[in-house]
Amino acid sequence: MTDDCLRKEKRENLRKGVYLLPNLITAAGIFAGFYVIIASSDGNYRTAAWFILVAAIFDGLDGKVARLTNTASKFGVELDSLADVISFGVAPGVLLYSWALRPFGKLGWLAAFLYVICGALRLARFNVQVSTVESKRFIGMPIPAAACIVATCVLLFYELGGTGTVKMISMVILVFLLAFLMVSNIKYLSLKDPELFKRQPFMILVVAIILLIVIVAKPEIMLFLIGMAYMISGLSCIFCPGKRSRTRCRHWRMSDFLCSKQKFCQT
Repeated sequence: MTDDCLRKEKRENLRKGVYLLPNLITAAGIFAGFYVIIASSDGNYRTAAWFILVAAIFDGLDGKVARLTNTASKFGVELDSLADVISFGVAPGVLLYSWALRPFGKLGWLAAFLYVICGALRLARFNVQVSTVESKRFIGMPIPAAACIVATCVLLFYELGGTGTVKMISMVILVFLLAFLMVSNIKYLSLKDPELFKRQPFMILVVAIILLIVIVAKPEIMLFLIGMAYMISGLSCIFCPGKRSRTRCRHWRMSDFLCSKQKFCQT
């Protein structure tokens, strides 16, 4: 009975129509992702990499526009999730295979598929946990961030002229690393956190302007460094856990010691 009511409510909501502006932005992101596949098939790998970054811009805009204009909807959420699979899963996977992994044959396209399926799993987990996890942190690397790292790596190789074995081996390592980070429980900062767009200290604005100037001067290198910094930021939590984690660990060790001592005394 409840399922029938939900289906009826969804049909009625669709009859009322959909919001155009945020969904058009999402559709533009899908278009950019689809063009990545076309450009990769034609051998225009640099163009394909730039269009992944364009898709990331659209992905960041659609949700903010929906919230600002009060036009958020379940339809938009579902469309955005499908757009992410195409633009940041399938499209980068095709780019990876066409640009660097094709010489490996079957192992090459299987590695590219591993990236795609881990990205899809990451999205599915996010959709399930979206109402139960904190908005300031992502569990696992977000798939748009992983796709942008792939894109910036392609741009960096074109900028520095890297080819051959170095390119192939480094991209294989990157594929497995990104696949692992997306499905891991490592926490990453959410760039969609509303707190980031509230009032900030004046020096933050100055630093942001300087960073923007540097990016414009050397976009391929700086975007790559920003992507690497974001990836390492999550990994740093493993090697440099916070105070809370250390306290919890010390508490566990003390409890374990007391339990073992109690058992020894009883024997």
